[in-house]
Amino acid sequence: MIQVRTAKQPTTTQRLIKPLMGMLMVFYIGYHALHGERGLYALMRERRELTALQAEYEATKTEREKLELRVSHLRNGSLDRDLLDEQMRRMLGVMKKGEIVVLSEDRG
Repeated sequence: MIQVRTAKQPTTTQRLIKPLMGMLMVFYIGYHALHGERGLYALMRERRELTALQAEYEATKTEREKLELRVSHLRNGSLDRDLLDEQMRRMLGVMKKGEIVVLSEDRG
């Protein structure tokens, strides 16, 4: 006697498992592409932080250049007597009798 095997018809749940697993994988990968540690939202956050840090760097660089210019005026070879006089008056509060001193905030 010859045995004939008939192919089993997949049940409804077996037919739905593969597409469901595929959809879950796409959802998982898509979620982490947006919200993950290296996702799009993290990229946008890093770019905003980079822009803010670059602006802060430029401001600090400008302030440093101003300070370097002031220091160069106080060196022996190029002593600026007006700047020295202003610093002395600012730090020591020295004035002559009847003299009016106006100090601006942009230098100090």
